[in-house]
Amino acid sequence: MAPAAATGAAPGTASVTAVLGTLYVVATPIGNLGDITLRALEVLRAVPLIAAEDTRMTHRLLARYEIATRTVSFHAQSGPARTGELLSHLRGGADLAVVTDAGTPGVSDPGEDLVVAWSAEGGRVVPIPGASAVLAAIVVSGLAGPRWGFEGFLPRSGRERRERLGRIAADDRATVLFEAPTRLATTLRDLAAACGADRVAAICRELTKVHEQVARGTLADLTAAVATGDVPIRGEVVLVVAAGPQPGARSAGDVASAEAMVEALVRGGTARGDAAKAVAAATGIPRRRLYSPGQ
Repeated sequence: MAPAAATGAAPGTASVTAVLGTLYVVATPIGNLGDITLRALEVLRAVPLIAAEDTRMTHRLLARYEIATRTVSFHAQSGPARTGELLSHLRGGADLAVVTDAGTPGVSDPGEDLVVAWSAEGGRVVPIPGASAVLAAIVVSGLAGPRWGFEGFLPRSGRERRERLGRIAADDRATVLFEAPTRLATTLRDLAAACGADRVAAICRELTKVHEQVARGTLADLTAAVATGDVPIRGEVVLVVAAGPQPGARSAGDVASAEAMVEALVRGGTARGDAAKAVAAATGIPRRRLYSPGQ
């Protein structure tokens, strides 16, 4: 892992080469420690320092793979002083890996400010991709298809929350959200109010972990499942909300996508008639066509 080099010289002086460190943005497993990549392990072993959102969590991963690299905490409350220390480390020519508790730094976790600051100084930033809760939820939900948007965590309340919910309701793409388990019921109710209780969605809980659960249904169904405890209010939660109604003519791809949504709901235990009704409400495609594909 060769460090980057920057050159610069004042007029009439000899050129000076400054050796800069490389910032590695390393994705870590979202639950199952076996999902770490070989390249990530290589980087974590090779760098002299790892900046971790929670060093206790990171030590579990490092211990699993017998990695002795020194760690330092770097989280949302670290403040500019810690960022300055890490930038000084990089300016001194030493490499740095930044990791979060799970997933990729800079998505919905600390890391973005450090990347921006180091890039602004001409430093080298290298992504080390890996497990993603967003992509895992998209794949397992069967609702998103090739077009989707990621909203992260919604604002807790107020106008901004209402506006974001309104955009989700009108979006002709699926939407992926993160949510805390204690706020899941409230968010499902708000989504149902904004999108319609018949909009299809999926709760993807504890992905890749022992108690992994995927519940598919209408927003009304999912709200009820949380209320009854069929979906426990525990663990990490990703929501996938199907696309809103799409005006105009439907292409074969639109219909095929809607039919796939119906089949996903049926596999999840929803009666075919109810699944066809829910997807018809969400997509604008006639219920009869979805209930009897090919007609």
